[in-house]
Amino acid sequence: MAEKRMLVVGAHSADFVWRSAGAVATFVREGGEALVVALSYGERGESGELWKQEGQTEENVKKIRHGEAERASQHLGASFQAFDLGDYPLLPTHDAVLKLADLMREYAPTVVLTHPDKDPFNPDHPVAHQMVQQARLMTSGAGVESAFKTAPPSEFLVFEPHQPELCGFVPTVFVDITAAFEQKKAAMAEMKAQQYLQSYYAERAEHRGNHARKATGNKDIRQAEAFQRLIPQVVRSL
Repeated sequence: MAEKRMLVVGAHSADFVWRSAGAVATFVREGGEALVVALSYGERGESGELWKQEGQTEENVKKIRHGEAERASQHLGASFQAFDLGDYPLLPTHDAVLKLADLMREYAPTVVLTHPDKDPFNPDHPVAHQMVQQARLMTSGAGVESAFKTAPPSEFLVFEPHQPELCGFVPTVFVDITAAFEQKKAAMAEMKAQQYLQSYYAERAEHRGNHARKATGNKDIRQAEAFQRLIPQVVRSL
């Protein structure tokens, strides 16, 4: 197992692609290991193109969405796992949180990415955040010996939501995804059930690339992804 392990948890099967595909691909390029978990397939509320087809069923949409996410993950060098908890609404059951905590203990990620805790236009994204936050705390315990297996605390960041200004999202980290942008575009192209988002997030990467250039003075940065760190970073010196 790689020393660096990234766990990305999305409410729906395509969430990781739009918001963090470049960061995932970059992490893997640098020798890390990445696992993507979709709590649901987004079969009911996030598969607009598929529901235009006459006679469509939820089970068929799930099958299609699983294939899309699996292929997208492969473009990034990541593995994919689906919990299939249902969407709109995604319900944070006790068993589902325990399952996620068990996965975290076993995988022991060094960094965890998920949604912010607010989203006025999506009922499932804040629920995903709640589940990840609870499972992560259960994984590390209280920092002392516990009656259950624990794993070291991970870094914890949220990725950029669709409308950041309405979700309380303030970027504190930009990841330069210039070298991985073609991989991100390939992953996005697999998400045919949500084709309408592909151009939006390609343009968003360009916008954040502009912001990253201004923050660093590095003119070689063309595309970037934005994240907000939730846990303070501990360093030996500034």
